[in-house]
Amino acid sequence: MYTVDEQVAASLRSAEPTLLHAVRGFVDAGNAGQVAAEHLTERFDTRRLVTFDVDELLDYRSRRPLMTFDAARWSDYDQPELVVDVVRDAENVPFLLLHGMEPDVRWEAWTRAMREIVERFAVPLTVGVHGIPMGVPHTRPLGVTAHGTRTELVADHLSWFGTVQVPASASALLEYRLGRWGHDAMGFAVHVPHYLAQASYPRAALVALEQVQRTTGLDLQADALEAAAVEATEQVEQQVADSPEIAAVVRALEQQHDNLARVLPRPDALVGQAGLPTAEELGAQFEEYLAQQPDEHPDE
Repeated sequence: MYTVDEQVAASLRSAEPTLLHAVRGFVDAGNAGQVAAEHLTERFDTRRLVTFDVDELLDYRSRRPLMTFDAARWSDYDQPELVVDVVRDAENVPFLLLHGMEPDVRWEAWTRAMREIVERFAVPLTVGVHGIPMGVPHTRPLGVTAHGTRTELVADHLSWFGTVQVPASASALLEYRLGRWGHDAMGFAVHVPHYLAQASYPRAALVALEQVQRTTGLDLQADALEAAAVEATEQVEQQVADSPEIAAVVRALEQQHDNLARVLPRPDALVGQAGLPTAEELGAQFEEYLAQQPDEHPDE
């Protein structure tokens, strides 16, 4: 299913690198994971460690690769890939980056292959990043949903969801299986404004990489995405200014966000920082907030 470049593997002896993954194919609002992976591979030195046989893992008819037709001939083929690169951060610390297309088939076999890679290279922590669409405004800091195989891994993050069932992804299954096999794994889902979910939104990738930096200690130079994030935000602001309907939606989302921020004991809870309120604190604050709201159905 995969091949390993043994010369590159030898360079990792005793390194115990973190594994970061951002595969394409499932939900990735704002292209948060894709932009993050492109930032890392373009900015830092990379060497190909693992190459998966995509013929075993992809359904070409459901996700057809692009080809270029030039006048009277096929001139290019955008060949899909799923790979693990060795990347060295700004401090020359190596880590592994899994990127490319999400497997369509053989998920269990693929997760077992990933287990072999994690165990062979003594990976202490596996971290995934992607974006999810949320009813939030682009004018406020982006929130993050953190999840992990142990409670201690996400203790500094607010849980936004109860128990829900959602369509599976290969990345989610990888985290789940690694946890069952005794390996630490976690992920960050950045809350991307739903009206920007289909666009490339560098701010989401910036937030994702900041979370990875804070968790792993890697220097990924996330702030290098700031210029692109500012430019994208300016474009969004112009579109909002040109559309009263969109502006009204943004104002409503701002009000909803600010109402929630006021009932949280600490404002940084909305952006996934440390020092979060306890469940009892949240419950008390929400009860107080609800008690202050007008009755929508007053007695006749």
